[in-house]
Amino acid sequence: MISAITHFARLARAGFVFAREGVFGVVDPSLVPPPGQLALRIARLIERPGAKSGPRLSRALTRLGPAYLKLGQFLATRPDVVGVVMARDLESLQDRLPPFSQAEAEAVIAQSLERPVTQAFASFGPAVAAASIAQVHRGETERNGVRTQVAVKVLRPHVATRFRRDLGDFFFVAHNAEAHSGEARRLRLVEVINTMSRTVAMEMDLRLEAAALSEMAENTRDDPDFRVPTVDWDRTTHNVLTMEWIDGIALSDHARLAQSQVDLPELGRKVIQSFLRHALRDGFFHADMHPGNLFLDDTGRLVAVDFGIMGRLGQKERRFLAEILLGFITRDYRRVAEVHFEAGYVPGHHSVENFAQAIRAIGEPIHNRTAEEISMAKLLTLLLEVTGLFDMRTRPELILLQKTMVVVEGVARSFDPRLDIWKVADPVVREWIERNLGPVGRIEGAMTGAGELGRVVADLPAIAARSVVVLEQLEGMGRDGVRLSPETVAAMGRTEGRKSRWRTLALWIIAATFIAILWAIRQL
Repeated sequence: MISAITHFARLARAGFVFAREGVFGVVDPSLVPPPGQLALRIARLIERPGAKSGPRLSRALTRLGPAYLKLGQFLATRPDVVGVVMARDLESLQDRLPPFSQAEAEAVIAQSLERPVTQAFASFGPAVAAASIAQVHRGETERNGVRTQVAVKVLRPHVATRFRRDLGDFFFVAHNAEAHSGEARRLRLVEVINTMSRTVAMEMDLRLEAAALSEMAENTRDDPDFRVPTVDWDRTTHNVLTMEWIDGIALSDHARLAQSQVDLPELGRKVIQSFLRHALRDGFFHADMHPGNLFLDDTGRLVAVDFGIMGRLGQKERRFLAEILLGFITRDYRRVAEVHFEAGYVPGHHSVENFAQAIRAIGEPIHNRTAEEISMAKLLTLLLEVTGLFDMRTRPELILLQKTMVVVEGVARSFDPRLDIWKVADPVVREWIERNLGPVGRIEGAMTGAGELGRVVADLPAIAARSVVVLEQLEGMGRDGVRLSPETVAAMGRTEGRKSRWRTLALWIIAATFIAILWAIRQL
């Protein structure tokens, strides 16, 4: 009860911020029950002047702090939960906060590396970028008299504690929503917050970001157009990540790119093909490829930074992506439909022919337009909308892929508005299909399947022994019933007693507060 009161108090503050920033002004009152309509009218009374202009929800989430900022960014990848319009509003949410002090940053580094900053780095400058979870400083290391420029990412002090508190509020809302709303259960709000919680937990351990950098470095070591910064593992811990400083041109700096006479259409091709190659070939892709996270180095290669958000695709998902893209390129809509059924995404009781017909409604308009008018990202968005009509359950990994593709395609077309996305994607998609679905791929798949079957056969005796034990236990429970020891019964009684006392105390506190309010009113 006390915990619920605490949640309500913090959520009331969040509601006040939403009201001040005019968030409730975009809600259609006709869709809200009568008590909710009264609450909406009250909320509009405290709306601040000028709140109607600009992205209201983004402003409110930024004011509420790091956890709410991350919630907004996460929900931008889930249009199935918040709707397409709100997801687009949240896409503009900038993860930028004022930096914390230089002294605090140096204290975090000294504690994490177990040595003073002056011993760890030859120089350590002020913050050059600050976000909700960490900020980045420019520094130098020295070895054998040679100085190396590095970027030092430092976790915000006490950020984990604040995230745990706010995530507790989000879980409280999600659990209560699912308890009272069938729509909330369909959207699996608790699972949405669980996924966000796991994502944030990984972002707040900078060793995991370093591991993602290292994994992508291995995957791309032979790529001619793409690379990632190297990690300084000697100066990397849970709270600190040290890596190579990138001196290239940010892809957001169009003026410098023009001055450097960069081949912009070729740069757009590199962006698209690099992303598809990572998603299809490696099943591991950078899921935050906005222009500020991409640089062009002096050798003409793309360099990506900020590996806090990564996406993974299994072999089934990669095959799904490659075959549907090729199916749309070749107008083989039945094959696109069959892939959905083979992957288990659409339940078998639906008709393949009807599903192929729905997909044709997406594909045919594409072939009546010029290449530069066709958006691959929009196609995947429409595809996910259509599959909802055929009971396809939400696939978070595919939605993250689709949202990343929206960003990547936007970056590429900013350099060449007439870029033929399909022509650029075709060699990467066909290469993957020939390698994985051709004769060589089928042989390798058969060998992998044989290995899995061998492991299952080897485990059969142990599985049989465990099954016998479980059956004997079930037989005993059916014959004798479930028995609880006296100690268990006593512990259960003590627990219920404590709950009852806390409920009684909470009710007395609420009653006393109510009486005090009435007394104060009478004195007015």
